[in-house]
Amino acid sequence: MSKTPNHPEQLKTLTALLREENTLALATADEHGEVSVAPLFYLVDEQLSLFWLSSPSSLHSQNLKAVPRAAATVYRHTESWNEIRGVQMRGMVIVITNPKRRRLLIKDYSEQFKLGPLFLPAISRCRLYEFRPDFFRFIDNCKGFGYKFELTPAEVGLGML
Repeated sequence: MSKTPNHPEQLKTLTALLREENTLALATADEHGEVSVAPLFYLVDEQLSLFWLSSPSSLHSQNLKAVPRAAATVYRHTESWNEIRGVQMRGMVIVITNPKRRRLLIKDYSEQFKLGPLFLPAISRCRLYEFRPDFFRFIDNCKGFGYKFELTPAEVGLGML
């Protein structure tokens, strides 16, 4: 565990990883506590909110409708335990319903993931989700087995997400 808080450097490290990667593993639970995990492409904004498109009928979408909290992780692929580097997050999930905001985010998402006109019908049927983390745990075994630091949005000046 990082002994002395260095929030600006930690925030920079966390932000860099979220911007360099593009796939998250999203864990959701239904009203009975049954959990599932889904891999999803995502965008990240300046407040470290993550955005993705999903069908309203997907299991994770149905779970989020019942329980709008989730956990997620983003990590670099590696073949060696001493290169594991990633971030674990927990937070609220909302559906973006504002038409202008939805349109702009979908434009960015489509450009980022090179979704051409072929995907337009599917995108029009998808919901756009926003994950607002209220907890981050960054792990970096390159700095030593078990190295980690934890942050909340308030600690790094992101306000309430």
